[in-house]
Amino acid sequence: MKNPTGRKPFFERLKTGLEQGIRHARGELALRTTTVPSPPPVMPAREIVGLRKRLELSTDQLARILNVSTKTVLSWEQGRRRPSQAALRLLQILAAKPRMVGEILGWTVPVGG
Repeated sequence: MKNPTGRKPFFERLKTGLEQGIRHARGELALRTTTVPSPPPVMPAREIVGLRKRLELSTDQLARILNVSTKTVLSWEQGRRRPSQAALRLLQILAAKPRMVGEILGWTVPVGG
């Protein structure tokens, strides 16, 4: 019997998962595996400032690129707040591939960046 959302009841889904796990352990079933990337690295305040300066960006410009407020970037740079995991991932990408980000956003990356 299905519930109103169209999903099987929890117990049936749990039972199916356990049965598949047993079959996998016996070598009777190959399960799909997914590799999940590790969390983004922590970026201390001085690194955020260094990245912004290397890319010749103002605080306001960096905020616009990351789609956050200027006050948020300032608080990161002053060490009062830490970027969220999502913001850290964007900072990681910006640091590694500034030209790619620039191309996507229509921003010209300086020669040194």
